[in-house]
Amino acid sequence: MAKGNLSVQNIVATASLGKPVSLTKLARTQSNTEYNPEQFPGLVLRVKKPKSAVLVFSSGNLVCTGTKSIAQVKEVINQVIKQLAKIGVKITDKPKITVQNIVASGSIDLKLNLNYLALALENTEYEPEQFPGLVYKLAEPNATFLLFSNGKLVCTGTKNKQQLDESMVILNKNIKEALKDYK
Repeated sequence: MAKGNLSVQNIVATASLGKPVSLTKLARTQSNTEYNPEQFPGLVLRVKKPKSAVLVFSSGNLVCTGTKSIAQVKEVINQVIKQLAKIGVKITDKPKITVQNIVASGSIDLKLNLNYLALALENTEYEPEQFPGLVYKLAEPNATFLLFSNGKLVCTGTKNKQQLDESMVILNKNIKEALKDYK
């Protein structure tokens, strides 16, 4: 069985600027923002390149989504810091970035019998009337896979490349093991 190739589609990362931010001032002066405090306490700041969105909270905490690499996360957070400088918020300490979740997609070169795998593997959910994919959860590393009958897959829950690679190896091993009795 092929190892399977994964490509990162989205990284969710958090960072703290260590300083409060006036969201009203930011919303008034920057056109790439959405702020509706009645509905949600954070401000959404959209970045064109790399295409992403950052939730900015008045505490100075950030949640960055939509990037495909840690380098892009850093780039986006630097852009946010530049925009904050325009409203007089000077960030002097380099924010510590923490990856919360990586979403990757890929495939294994196999047609998968999801009905069989739902029975053969532990920690699965499969309701084909509701959704065509099988949900398969690994405990270590913490990862959740969506598996489709054509061999395509989505992996979520890992926090770094090593966990992502490791979860793919385990997935392959477990599927191979489950299929060895399958005729």
